[in-house]
Amino acid sequence: MTSEVLVSLLSIFGSFLATFAGIIVNSKLVNFRIEQLEKKVEKHNQVIDRIYKLEQADAVEKEEIKVINHRINDLEQYHK
Repeated sequence: MTSEVLVSLLSIFGSFLATFAGIIVNSKLVNFRIEQLEKKVEKHNQVIDRIYKLEQADAVEKEEIKVINHRINDLEQYHK
């Protein structure tokens, strides 16, 4: 083999190796970013769930206040 062929084969091998290494590094970076986004989405979903529960509790408390006010009105009318 001549030196030119050897140099070109080594450079092709180096190119393939560098390309493969780049793909692996890029893949790891993309996976890391996806994991970070999944964590943020999970935190967001937890906040949404908590807000939904708070809204339900608020609706129940409002209804209880209406009932209490109605009872107070009934008692006030009864004592008059």
